[in-house]
Amino acid sequence: MLPLSWLYGLGVGIRNFLFDINVLKSKSYDIPIINIGNITVGGTGKTPHTEYILRLLMKRYKVAVLSRGYKRKSRGYQLAGPDTPVSVIGDEAWQMKQKFPDAYIAVDRSRRNGIHRLCHDEATRDVDVILLDDAYQHRWVKPGVNILLVDYHRMVTDDRLLPAGRLREGVGGIYRANIVVVTKCPHDIKPMGFRVLQKALELRPYQKLYFSTFRYGALVPLFGGKERTLDSIQTDEHVLLLTGIASPEQMRLDLRRHTHHITPLAFPDHHFFTPDDVARVDAALKALPEPRIIITTEKDSVRLLHTAGLSEQVRQSIYYLPIEVEILRDQQDTFNDKITGYVLKNSRNSILAKREDD
Repeated sequence: MLPLSWLYGLGVGIRNFLFDINVLKSKSYDIPIINIGNITVGGTGKTPHTEYILRLLMKRYKVAVLSRGYKRKSRGYQLAGPDTPVSVIGDEAWQMKQKFPDAYIAVDRSRRNGIHRLCHDEATRDVDVILLDDAYQHRWVKPGVNILLVDYHRMVTDDRLLPAGRLREGVGGIYRANIVVVTKCPHDIKPMGFRVLQKALELRPYQKLYFSTFRYGALVPLFGGKERTLDSIQTDEHVLLLTGIASPEQMRLDLRRHTHHITPLAFPDHHFFTPDDVARVDAALKALPEPRIIITTEKDSVRLLHTAGLSEQVRQSIYYLPIEVEILRDQQDTFNDKITGYVLKNSRNSILAKREDD
């Protein structure tokens, strides 16, 4: 695959060079735009980090999230409503709309068109700030803050370009970021671990580096019932870890603190479950001794909820595990201030006031 990776890298490098010398033009906007993305194919935790920033800003602003709507069965610009099907906007956008009904959640492959619609359509023109979910390579838009997420378990400095590896572009793409967050760090990472990661990334002085980890909520039954805490999992309980995400490794490691009886059943990222997949899940569960439970991710639960044919045994056994982001090293307030400070300084009202002063 290496020769193909070299050809791919040549094409991506030329494209980025044309943007760097302004032959291809990036457009700026007079509204705060924050991009949360990566240079790898999936698995860095974009959705929970986007939700973290959304939760932070919704206290004071009208926030919109704009994504591509990966694997949706619709085209063009779509604004999520309370009853919009997951097939129209995709699983991640549907999940965010359910959790944040007061936010504007939209999808459009053309981020420029999506931003224009959010800012000018009657239904959304009062938007104060736009979060771009996974638009790091969409250089037609120039965000005010570019946040790059890097997976602790697969550092970009040790990876290769597609198709030999998982990099969407060369490691030099790191330097377009204002903020770099190393995600999915172990809870007990030592100071030496932080220093090793910092040295490996070799960031520039203008870039800020943060580290994050996941904190888990209670296990939520997908088809109704009582929630369970993670501590309620017995040491002899068998867990079928059902995932359709790019990188489930940290979740598996975290669950091992509660039981060593973990059987992974992994599908590709954003996978829509077929009747054959349903049969595999049912067989995998039946093969486990009692007591047993199925644990899946919050993102996967969106697709499983709309999957037909799940047996009653599976429906009674399946729980999803909500996650939230925590910024490590006592830097959560610093990170929050960095985000809110940018939005405050570049809000529409601030820009208009500045123009009047000028």
